[in-house]
Amino acid sequence: MDWIDNFIEYLRYERNYSLRTIEEYQSDLKAFKRFYEALDSDITWENMPVDIVRQWMVEMMDAGNVATSVQRRLSSLRSFYKFLLRRSLVTRDPVHNMRGPKAEKKLPAYVRETEMDRLFDEDFFSTSYVDQRNRMILLTFYTTGIRLSELVSLTEKDVDLDQMQLKVTGKRNKQRIIPYGDEYGDSLRSYLSERDNFASLCGTQDTSLFLDERRGARMTPEKVRGIVKKYLSMVTTQQRNSPHVLRHTFATAMLNHNADLQSVKELLGHESLSTTEIYTHTTFEQLKEMYNQAHPRA
Repeated sequence: MDWIDNFIEYLRYERNYSLRTIEEYQSDLKAFKRFYEALDSDITWENMPVDIVRQWMVEMMDAGNVATSVQRRLSSLRSFYKFLLRRSLVTRDPVHNMRGPKAEKKLPAYVRETEMDRLFDEDFFSTSYVDQRNRMILLTFYTTGIRLSELVSLTEKDVDLDQMQLKVTGKRNKQRIIPYGDEYGDSLRSYLSERDNFASLCGTQDTSLFLDERRGARMTPEKVRGIVKKYLSMVTTQQRNSPHVLRHTFATAMLNHNADLQSVKELLGHESLSTTEIYTHTTFEQLKEMYNQAHPRA
């Protein structure tokens, strides 16, 4: 049994890793072994030059692998060498101080304000309960920036019409209060009337804010995703049309209209300000685009 096999046995029986994770480790290590053996038959795990590992990373990047994929393979190699050192099979680790390529930060996808205005201002929704519910779901995402899990867990008790605020339960059951304005408040009052009529007709006692028309119970995340995708596809050509895109859209709109970063952080329920800062890149990209379009010498 070679050293890779020993390592795989260790992952399987001592670390109880999943089959998929084990297969990834095995594939990464065998790929690297094929690489260095093709370069020089004298190279072994014991005498591995640092430059060979670097050369492997460069070749992977040149072949079109993304940085995160290269990082994962380097991590597999790093874990393998830690295992070999603990077993005293090698005396040095060539990847100990090696850093992989930096992953390119992807700007969050969002829907333009003009497209969101079109969604709510044009005749996309009938007066039926289902259509009014769907409109309210989309408006809630766009107005509050809450997560999908937070939206489906909303109940009637979480709505304070007098104070014009929603109580939202986020990650690790942390609660936060989100204020809303007159337009959303008017829509919410109208929807609650439709919701109560529907609940009475189907005889449900479920207090969820958004009810499934077939079951009279809380909506599933999958159903909400489908609704969001359906309606966003009507107003935008971008490929990603999910509830999380509406969360990005909310944050981007807030910052574009001069909200401070700390306030947006609190509204989104982020633990760290650095998580919220990604949206400043979006607004800066918009600023560059506007400059290039408007300035005569751009």
